[in-house]
Amino acid sequence: MRGTTVLPGTKELSPPPGAPPLHRLEVVRPNVMPFAIGTFDTIGPMSRAAFPHRHTFYEIVHVTAGAGAHVVDLARWELRPPHLCVIAPGQVHHWQDVTGLDGSVVLFTEDFLLDHPGDRDLLRHLSGRPWLTLDDRAHAETSHLVAELDEEYRRGADGFETVLRALLHVLVVRAARLGAPPAGAAPEVPEAPVSDRARAVTEEFTRLIAGATDPELWSVHACARRIGVTSGYLAEAVKTATGRTPGQLLREARTHEAKRLLARTDMTVRQVARRVGMADPAYFCRFFRRETGVSPGDFRRGGDIHHDHPIQSIAPAGRPS
Repeated sequence: MRGTTVLPGTKELSPPPGAPPLHRLEVVRPNVMPFAIGTFDTIGPMSRAAFPHRHTFYEIVHVTAGAGAHVVDLARWELRPPHLCVIAPGQVHHWQDVTGLDGSVVLFTEDFLLDHPGDRDLLRHLSGRPWLTLDDRAHAETSHLVAELDEEYRRGADGFETVLRALLHVLVVRAARLGAPPAGAAPEVPEAPVSDRARAVTEEFTRLIAGATDPELWSVHACARRIGVTSGYLAEAVKTATGRTPGQLLREARTHEAKRLLARTDMTVRQVARRVGMADPAYFCRFFRRETGVSPGDFRRGGDIHHDHPIQSIAPAGRPS
């Protein structure tokens, strides 16, 4: 995602009234890599922010101690360290009633994935999964990798950027193994071959709608124009790669974004409607009821979206690479 790193002191992006603050990754000086790593203390108080907010960058959190909860989008996860979590651009999260929080935080933008662009899919997949509890081996492996990243980052020796990218790639791949399908499970096979261009267009479309902060992007035509393809080609590429139409994916993304804003902000229904690209609140209410089975007001009042969720404890599959 271009233009997401800023110098310290740069004015924050201004979200719509009532919307969660949108944070960008600060860099020490111009033209440095869009990456940072440290502890909750060294990264600063924003790393443990207690108010709902979202990022323009990825955040990988390795929690080694603490009590309380971490709220990501519509789920609240009790802390029982050690944990690993990926927060993707656009997700709304905050820390709730935490004490003794300790661990490491890795921050980077999509620009930093230059050497391993396929990691974008893995990170998006991880960001949509539960807050993971690590077993002893997974915790030891993660701690070792994070320590190597931190050491390389602080030393800044010749070639350290390429080493950081390689270590981050290993961390992402190993994290993706957590909860991987059991050995012998039939892999998903696409119905038709997918060209490199179609795959790239689909990845860009998925990224746009997953982290969209621009209400004008809530249409297939607008996304196609932003990517630089025709609406017809976008529809063909997405259908081939996913088996679904761009319209279906957009409806799901719109619904999920509306749920985020209704559950985690004080925005009015009219403001939420505009945020997901619908000027008519009445039309938005009909859309939301059709997609969820309840009205926006009933969803906001529903206590079930604030209930605690059990943590999924998963050990890594297979031998470490």
